[in-house]
Amino acid sequence: MIIGTGIDLVDIARFERSVVRTPGLLPRLFTDAEQQLKLRSLAARYAAKEALIKALGGSDGVYWTEIEIGSEPSGKPHFVLSGSTAAVVAERGITALHLSMSHDAGLAIAYVVAEGIQA
Repeated sequence: MIIGTGIDLVDIARFERSVVRTPGLLPRLFTDAEQQLKLRSLAARYAAKEALIKALGGSDGVYWTEIEIGSEPSGKPHFVLSGSTAAVVAERGITALHLSMSHDAGLAIAYVVAEGIQA
């Protein structure tokens, strides 16, 4: 059963201006591993985290650095959740999170489907 869906679109140039203007932004939004990536990849991960929050129906108990976007050997992205964020997902009966991300033409997009049982 689909519990929630979320989508988010990020203007990469606007995202870059925000990062330059607010140097402390990256450590608040991304794990140490994620911070090593190129800006367009960070914009897509930002979109993925926003899309996850939308799929969950809100951000209560969810922390940005407890959401990491990993990649399978095939390149397919997936969420790596920890702390209270992982607990929130489990409490909502979510057993699987499906993630798709892309970036092109100055935009980054992510789509999330939360699947599971109703809690």
